[in-house]
Amino acid sequence: MSRTAQAPAAERARLRRLVAGLLVLLGCVLLGVTVGAAGASAAPRSAPADVPVTVRVGVPSSVPAVVPVRTMTVTAVVRRESTAALALPAAPAPPVTPTDPATPGGPGTVTIGINGVDGTPNSSIVVLLGITLLSVAPSLLLMMTSFTKIFVVLALTRNAMGLQGVPPNQVIAGLSLFLSLFIMGPVLSQVNDTGLQPYLHGSVTFSQAVETGQQPLRTFMLKQTRQEDLALMTRSANLPNPKDEAAVPMTTLIPAFMLSELRSAFIIGFVIFVPFLVIDLVVSSALMSMGMMMLPPVMVSLPFKILLFVLVDGWGLIVTALVGSYR
Repeated sequence: MSRTAQAPAAERARLRRLVAGLLVLLGCVLLGVTVGAAGASAAPRSAPADVPVTVRVGVPSSVPAVVPVRTMTVTAVVRRESTAALALPAAPAPPVTPTDPATPGGPGTVTIGINGVDGTPNSSIVVLLGITLLSVAPSLLLMMTSFTKIFVVLALTRNAMGLQGVPPNQVIAGLSLFLSLFIMGPVLSQVNDTGLQPYLHGSVTFSQAVETGQQPLRTFMLKQTRQEDLALMTRSANLPNPKDEAAVPMTTLIPAFMLSELRSAFIIGFVIFVPFLVIDLVVSSALMSMGMMMLPPVMVSLPFKILLFVLVDGWGLIVTALVGSYR
């Protein structure tokens, strides 16, 4: 074959080698990009290492050496993950054996601090006292105030008039309550000033507040209690006679005060019953004289009782007498 005929074949072989080299170069580049993206998606623990890959493109030995031979070297960078990034996690630590609780040094006791940090009462103690006061408030209202006598007097007044349900018990209890607050106002103010407020400000202890706060109540109850009732309760408890009023214990003073209040209430009730009893007697005699024995006298006397009570301003007289008995 002549040299002129071999020239186009050599050119075509040269083109094939160039295309093959370009394809190999493109494949190496794509391989490096794929490996680098996979390494970037994971969280590496150490810097990755770059691994150079060299691809040498040469001329096959079968091709004649008429055409100048050129060798192409392609270097692609393949990113390899460090072996440290693929390391397995560390083994878990062995469990710790629990220890027994420490034994207290002294005997087992529970201590509750009544006073707070700055001397004021602890908030828990204040809440406890408030709940206790709410639970015993009805008993304190009945035993240590004027509520008992006022309620009994108003109830006897209703019975004396012959009214069984008017005014109702709720009205009588409400009126008695507000009259008791009116009468006990100065006493409660003294209890608040001498006992409660100093304790809330932290100037006195709880025992001192109780001791000073009960003095106004003791003075009020001793003033309204008869000596005979005090002697009765003292003998019933087998206690020695107190030297003076300050030596009378509260456990003796409170029941004696209640007995005195009931006695005064029944005396006032008797005085209220007398005029209404006179009206009943007059009406009954009139009905008997007219032969109307089948007509209930209460039905006839009730309007006259109500009229008499309204004309003499009965509620005003009763309230004035009750309030004046504590002055």
